[in-house]
Amino acid sequence: MDVKASGRTAPAEVGIQMPETKPAESVTMGGERPPAMESRRRDMAGLGLRAACLASSLVSLCLLVTAEQHGEVSLYGFQLPLYSKWSFSDSFEYLVGISAAVTAYSVMQLLLSGRSVLKKAPVIPSRSQCWALFAGDQVFAYLMISAGSAAAGVTNLNRTGIRHSALPDFCKPLHRFCDRVTVSITFAFLSGLFLATSAVLDVLWLSNY
Repeated sequence: MDVKASGRTAPAEVGIQMPETKPAESVTMGGERPPAMESRRRDMAGLGLRAACLASSLVSLCLLVTAEQHGEVSLYGFQLPLYSKWSFSDSFEYLVGISAAVTAYSVMQLLLSGRSVLKKAPVIPSRSQCWALFAGDQVFAYLMISAGSAAAGVTNLNRTGIRHSALPDFCKPLHRFCDRVTVSITFAFLSGLFLATSAVLDVLWLSNY
């Protein structure tokens, strides 16, 4: 007995494919860099400033402590022997002390920052530490600039002499000494500038906490 198949056909199976989920993009809306990348850039900038401050303060210190020279000067027709050294001036001693302190401070901060960068950890982990760095950078920047200014005043007096007096220009017979001191003062001001820039970077860190 033949049986005819029913005219009804089974509905066709329809496959539904769910859209694939894409991993989150590393760039935020508007093309802005993610905070992690900005933080890393700021860490490297701070590390570079610490290294530059260390180099400039160390050069200033080395040039000044090695500055000494013998010479002669004519005063009222007499040839007087001269000997100049950094330890003969309170201003130069002040600059040597501040340069040594800034060098030690820069070495400490550079080691701490470098270790954090190598460990891929935040260079400034807390707000309180950021405030401490901001205060330290400002204090040492002011001290370095004041020490450089004091030494510059003495150097200018040695180079120009005292008006309306017989005190001569001591930098003529002691030109090597004065030149080394001048370069040392220049690097001292550079070190103060780097410290001041680090303080500005600290403010940027504080704005993110």
